[in-house]
Amino acid sequence: MNKYKIINDPVYGFVDIPSELIYDVLSHPYFQRLRRIRQMGLADMVYPGATHTRFHHAVGAMHLMQLALNVLQDKGQALTELEIEGALLAILLHDVGHGPFSHTLETSLLHGVNHEQVSLKIFQKLNEEFDNRLEKAIDIFRNRYPKPFLHQLVSGQLDTDRMDYLNRDSFYTGVAEGVIGYDRIIKMLDVHDGNLVIEEKGIYSVEKFIISRRLMYWQVYLHKTSIAADRMLINILRRAKDLYRSGESNLLTQSNLSYFIENDITYEMFQDEDIHLEKFVELDDTDIMHALKVWKEHRDPILSFLSKRLIDRKLFKVKYLKDESGSLDTYRSVFYEKYPEMKSLDAYLFEKDTVVNNAYIPGRDSILVKMKDGSVKDIAQVAEVITIKSLSNPTIKNYICYPDL
Repeated sequence: MNKYKIINDPVYGFVDIPSELIYDVLSHPYFQRLRRIRQMGLADMVYPGATHTRFHHAVGAMHLMQLALNVLQDKGQALTELEIEGALLAILLHDVGHGPFSHTLETSLLHGVNHEQVSLKIFQKLNEEFDNRLEKAIDIFRNRYPKPFLHQLVSGQLDTDRMDYLNRDSFYTGVAEGVIGYDRIIKMLDVHDGNLVIEEKGIYSVEKFIISRRLMYWQVYLHKTSIAADRMLINILRRAKDLYRSGESNLLTQSNLSYFIENDITYEMFQDEDIHLEKFVELDDTDIMHALKVWKEHRDPILSFLSKRLIDRKLFKVKYLKDESGSLDTYRSVFYEKYPEMKSLDAYLFEKDTVVNNAYIPGRDSILVKMKDGSVKDIAQVAEVITIKSLSNPTIKNYICYPDL
């Protein structure tokens, strides 16, 4: 069959699928599952348009990778067809290991296993299926390929992953602060001593990129309502697991999710036994939504309370604190007057925690600027905007989370 296809993307327009192997990988059930995984978790509780998927994001990031590689070739960087295909596959599959609702449940289903580790396992399974034709993609993904700039385009502080999710998430949320000049940034990319650099005349576009990332985190990714919804969903899964351990055996029937409620799967178990991956790739957002609809009628008061409230969008409140001294006592006393039967279940209802916003981290996969005199410097050293220097320090905020009556 003709495997040259185009995808009409709402952010970039027409996106090419440039090779038969990429088409076959994109068509594989492991990748098609990403159509059922929301890119931004529960952010649509705040921004109703934020229902786009990991599938959208992966295809968009691949498109930006194509543009970046074309620019680098035009500037004299020698790349073979296999290297180009490997880089495109690396970015296409970089998020294939995400579970339901993306980052929200990252530590709730597999203990000590992050989505990059799941992605690598899927890479390896696909490599077996496709007669070892993903070897270059795996080496690039793991930063073991002798051209480090290819990995830096997949995973770095100025990578095509971030360029796509800032633009895409801005598009679907309607938050204009996230819009970046991705095309200008890509045109200014170059390679120096094997590493990705940005030409000096692209500094202003990178400054905007870093500032946009910071603003998107406070305004979207770390929005108080999103945090509240995430905490509720995490505690629902935690309660279901605790009920199973205490003898509740009929939480879900014939559900993909039940396997992860009934088993505590560690990193070692996940690496050693393929059954865990086989079960994981059957999971998506619909399994979680089905569970919430079942559990809202459950006899356990906390499981039903949290599930019904999340479905009906009667969300908890999150309040940022000026210091660590914020107390939950007032909120507890008011809540337990109305729901005295939940007094022993405090850990699922009231929490104090922190969030961290790292817009830019100097010294770790730094964004390097190639100056006109040929020298290379960290963006934090040469940016004219004083904000970039201040953004190099992480911002930490304490918060309390509690049920709203």
